[in-house]
Amino acid sequence: MMLLTFAFPLLLLGGMAIAVQSTINGSLSLHTDVVTTAWLTNVVASVILLMLILLFEPLDIQKILSVPIWQYTGALFGNFCMVAIVIAVPRIGTAATIVGVIAGQIMMGLIIDHFGWFGNGQLPLDMKRLAAVGLLAGALYLIYLSDKRRVTV
Repeated sequence: MMLLTFAFPLLLLGGMAIAVQSTINGSLSLHTDVVTTAWLTNVVASVILLMLILLFEPLDIQKILSVPIWQYTGALFGNFCMVAIVIAVPRIGTAATIVGVIAGQIMMGLIIDHFGWFGNGQLPLDMKRLAAVGLLAGALYLIYLSDKRRVTV
């Protein structure tokens, strides 16, 4: 229970951080371009993470090289997500973008759970889970419709 008490606030803060990051990156992309924005974000994050590794964790090259090669693809998905967000925020706003990202994450999460991909246990897709996807799609639609400042960039 203690882990749950710690995890949910941490996840909420992480979600808030993504919304702030998305807005900042969307604004940055209006002054540079999408690829440069994604690159700058990754460079800054990489420098910060390298400093954290050097300060708090010993660098274990053997462990890094022993990871299955397919697990390195996670970075590609993260980069794709960042580029999609940078493109979307100036056009449809932060809220609609974040709801779209969350809807995509939940839909893919349901598929991964259903089939037990990537070493996860199987959690069958049921009507409750499908209803949740429908509600998210409705939320995305309503938030998008309420955005009066839609900008075509």
